[in-house]
Amino acid sequence: MKVSLIETLACDAGWRNYHFVKLITDDGIVGWSEFSEDFGSPGISAAIARLAAKVVGQKVSDHERIYAELYAATRPAAGGVVAQAIGAIENALLDAKAKALGLPCYALLGGKLRDRIPLYWSHCATWRINHPAYYKPAITDLDGVKAIGREVREQGFSACKTNIFIYGEDGKPWGYRPGFGSPYYPELNIDKVVLRNLHMHLEALRDGIGPDVGLLLDLNFNAKTEGYLKILRAIADIDMFWVEIDSYNPQALAYVRSHSPHPIASCETLLTLREFLPYFREQAMDVAIIDTPWNGVWQSMKIAASAEAHEVNVAPHNFYGHLCTMMNAHFAAAVPNLRIMEIDIDRLPWDDELFTSTPQIENGALVMSDAPGWGIAPDEEALRAHPPKPHGGLDYGRKPS
Repeated sequence: MKVSLIETLACDAGWRNYHFVKLITDDGIVGWSEFSEDFGSPGISAAIARLAAKVVGQKVSDHERIYAELYAATRPAAGGVVAQAIGAIENALLDAKAKALGLPCYALLGGKLRDRIPLYWSHCATWRINHPAYYKPAITDLDGVKAIGREVREQGFSACKTNIFIYGEDGKPWGYRPGFGSPYYPELNIDKVVLRNLHMHLEALRDGIGPDVGLLLDLNFNAKTEGYLKILRAIADIDMFWVEIDSYNPQALAYVRSHSPHPIASCETLLTLREFLPYFREQAMDVAIIDTPWNGVWQSMKIAASAEAHEVNVAPHNFYGHLCTMMNAHFAAAVPNLRIMEIDIDRLPWDDELFTSTPQIENGALVMSDAPGWGIAPDEEALRAHPPKPHGGLDYGRKPS
């Protein structure tokens, strides 16, 4: 069975677009994967189109050899958008191969270790604050934060994750994300206003979720080493499941971890095992977050194996569409050293209709399917009904003027 065609499709996803690879074989089997051009990665579709010529005509089963060839062909510019394009192709190859064998993808990864994947509700309060036009009910004050916390607990989730918010004089929150230019504070200093508001926001969410649900905080790239330490000291009295920090300096991150009262998670923006290794060697994090759409699920298993050798558990990065959720779920089902899996529970009104099926969630856990491949595919007619915006991208909300 050989690859006969690779193409990309996209659709409107509210404040961003969803992107997909469609890989067709000479036997008529279609392999799918989902990727994202809206998380700092414009141009993946163009890279996939250029790389597709090297894949067409090759055996679907030879995904490791295809990966090696594509890496060799792009070695002078390895990483970044190119690496994500290769990962998207690898994931579509895995889906096609598993379908040809009549097996779920996790069987290709060594088989599943668990039938139910523990989940945490990601962007809890975040989506309803930053994108109230798409996610209801809108959150406009601390009472709304407490209310969504109660939803997390009542739906049986064991943990939830939120972000940094500033509450104005009118009590309305806005997202604080200077690491992504919103607001544009390139120096990334952390002042008392940020510390006070963050503590207040976390207290409200803790009040809603109660004492037994895990509370996670994503700090992203929104500070430097000094600022991260200030934040960690300011929230030392709050029981945290983990604090997520992005840093491109493994030594700096290891220093933060050594002074943190809370577990540290990191690495969601890293690509390939080569980039993860310095962080493992430095023991820079308690949990390594792996973006399997970016890296490719097969390559992500190698990263997870190295994490295991360094006594580190892993968690998949997952804030995309339903196909990405199932790609990550197959990884989470097969990897031994799983900590927990991320998922967005607040969804667009048309999310479910874009796919042939949806993830099955019961009491805060994803129930694995035994369907061949990823067990899910985009509905092309539904994608056409929601054409992509010409300029998709992350707009987490600007500071009010």
